[in-house]
Amino acid sequence: MDRLHVHPDNPQPRLILKVAEVLRDGGLVAFPTDSAYALGCQLGDKAAVDRIRRIRELDKHHNFTLMCRDLSELGSYAKVDNQVFRLLRANTPGPYTFILNATSEVPRRLVHPKRKTIGLRVPDHRIAQALLAELGEPLMSVTLILPGESEPPADPDDIRERLAGRIELLVDGGQGALQSTTIIDLSAELPVLVRRGGGDPAPFGCD
Repeated sequence: MDRLHVHPDNPQPRLILKVAEVLRDGGLVAFPTDSAYALGCQLGDKAAVDRIRRIRELDKHHNFTLMCRDLSELGSYAKVDNQVFRLLRANTPGPYTFILNATSEVPRRLVHPKRKTIGLRVPDHRIAQALLAELGEPLMSVTLILPGESEPPADPDDIRERLAGRIELLVDGGQGALQSTTIIDLSAELPVLVRRGGGDPAPFGCD
C-alpha cells in the first residue's frame, strides 16, 4: 500500500492528481472526510465495489454512498422534491449521509435491491473536495468501519497497518474524526434517523 501525506487545509494539487489516477486505474483509496476516514473507488467500478464489500463484510442490502462535490449532480442520481432539496441545500456540505430514491443513472449493483435507494453525501473537507473536483464525478464511498467494530479507526498508522495489502493507497490527512456521518432516510414521506453521528438530526425533525 502506498501512502501520501496530504495537507488537510491546503491539499497539494500534484498529490490529489496521483490519488485520482489510482482511482481511475481501479484502485481502492482510504481518505479523510469531515467525519471519519472513508474507503472510496471510482463510480461504476464493479470489481472495486466488490473488494470494498469484502473488506467491510457488507451484504447486498448495504447502501453505498455517492460522495459529491455539491448538489449540482443530484438530479442525475436521485429523485427529490422541492422540500427535500431545500433540506439538502441547507445542510450540505456536512457530516450527513442522505438515503434517497435512486434514478436509473445509478448502476443497479449500487442500489438497494428492494428499496431502489442510494446514499448521497457532500463532505465539508478540503482533501475530499479537492479529490472530487479532480475526478469531475461522484466517488463511491463507505465509512471505514472494519468488521466487528462500532467506530472507525482515526490514526493513519493504524489504518495503514490494518489495511496493508488490501487497498492501493492511504491518503494521510492527519488524525481523523471518531464519528461516522449521521444517516437520514429521505426516501419516504417523513425523514427517518437511521444512524446518529456527527450531524445534528434536529433540522430534519427526527431528533
